[in-house]
Amino acid sequence: MYSTRITGHVRASRAAVYRALLDPDAIAGWRVPAGMTSRVHEFEAREGGAFRVSLTYDAPDATGKTSGHTDTYHGRFRTLVPDERVVEEIEFETTDPAFGGAMTMTTTLVDADGGTDVTIVHEGVSDAVSPADNETGTRMALANLARLVEARSAA
Repeated sequence: MYSTRITGHVRASRAAVYRALLDPDAIAGWRVPAGMTSRVHEFEAREGGAFRVSLTYDAPDATGKTSGHTDTYHGRFRTLVPDERVVEEIEFETTDPAFGGAMTMTTTLVDADGGTDVTIVHEGVSDAVSPADNETGTRMALANLARLVEARSAA
């Protein structure tokens, strides 16, 4: 098991970023790496609330952890501090024990340079998940989040 920490900058308020962290339509748009599509099955944005999301690879030769070309994960919101922090417990739906077990994802928002620094920390990531892939996917998600929130703030 390992941890990663990635920080990105969003040119929007912490409140605007926080809203995108708890909006299932926004999640489907930003928390998906390039080359995949997202589907939000369940999303209760409250402490203790459950969520379930599938990410499906576009490439026909990509293999998912859950089935065929799909990675599905579920979890719950452990902590929600408005405009500051979201703590999620996440687990892949898989029969492969190498990917089993829950990990924690903590997203922290801090005012910085006319916008918000967003830090995502993954803890308890399975060694079966490549650290480089985890970091790349998180950087892609942060870039997507910035584009989405900045466009909404400009509108």
